Amino acid sequence: WIDASDLAPDRNVTESWDRLKKCDGIVVPGGFGTRGVEGKIASIQYARECKIPFLGICLGMQAAIIEYSRHILGRTKAHSAEFSSDLAKDVDDVVIFMPEGDRDRMGGTMRLGARETVLKEGSMSRRMYGSDRVMERHRHRYEVNPKVVRALEEAGLIFVGKNTDGSGERMEVVELDQETHPYFVGSQFHPEFTSRPGSPNPL
Repeated sequence: WIDASDLAPDRNVTESWDRLKKCDGIVVPGGFGTRGVEGKIASIQYARECKIPFLGICLGMQAAIIEYSRHILGRTKAHSAEFSSDLAKDVDDVVIFMPEGDRDRMGGTMRLGARETVLKEGSMSRRMYGSDRVMERHRHRYEVNPKVVRALEEAGLIFVGKNTDGSGERMEVVELDQETHPYFVGSQFHPEFTSRPGSPNPL
C-alpha cells in the first residue's frame, strides 16, 4: 500500500510516486475524513490519464467523481460536501450528504447493508457479473449529487449501475468506456465485503 497523503500536491513525495508508477493497477478504497483525499484524487488522475487499471471503492468512487469534475468538466473547485462547505450548489458539490441522513445524530445513520444495483446493458460491469441485477453491501453517508450526473455522462463518465430500492435513484457504479480506458471503474458499494480467497468479487 501507499500512503495517499504522500501523493498530494502539497507533499508530492517522489519515492511514493515512483512506487505507484510501478503498479499494474490502482485500488483507491473507502475511508473517512480529509486525510489523504487530495492524494487519492491525484492518483486517480494519473490512472485515468496513463490508462492504468483503476478501481475506486466508496470514497474511492467519490474521489473519481471529484477528479473528473475538476479536470474534464473544468469545475476546479469541485469537491465533496463531506470536506468543504463553501461549494456552489449543484455545480461544485459533486458529492453530497444523503438527503434522508441526520447530520446531528451520527450513530445509526449510515446507509448500510445489501442493496440491489441494476447494471446497464452493454457495460463492462454487467459483463463481469453476468447479470443485470446484483446485491452488494454498503456503508456510507455521502453520495454522488444526482444534479451533476448528466454533465458527467455527457463528458464520458457513465453511471452504469443505479439503485432503485425506493430511497431515490442512486449512482452505484461508474465506468469509462473501454475504448477510452481499459479498466476505470468505481463502485459506491464495497465489493471487498463479498470477496474471499480464491473467489474475488467480479469487480
